[in-house]
Order: sequence, then structure tokens, then C-alpha cells
Amino acid sequence: MVPVLLVLLLALILFGAGFALKALWWIAVAVLVIWLLGFLLRTTNAAGTKARWYRW
Repeated sequence: MVPVLLVLLLALILFGAGFALKALWWIAVAVLVIWLLGFLLRTTNAAGTKARWYRW
């Protein structure tokens, strides 16, 4: 009975990790798209040069 429970526990852990990694990939893709849009659609400042939309 213990080996069966260990296999089920391992399956649950791997399923949870797989779901978390897939969710992190979708979050990473969304951040990349937002960053690219912000980079491409940035505005110009008073001097006519492209303004930075980030603070670093």
C-alpha cells in the first residue's frame, strides 16, 4: 500500500509542477508581449527623441 501511495504522491507533485511551469511560461510570454509593445509604441519627448518608458 505504501508504494502505491508514494507513486500517487509523486504523480500529484509532478502534475502540480507541470501546471506551475506551464503557467509561468504563459506569464513570461505575456510579459514579453507587453515589453515589446511598450518598446515599439513609446512616445517622443519635447526634444523629439524617443522617451524611455522604463525607469532603469
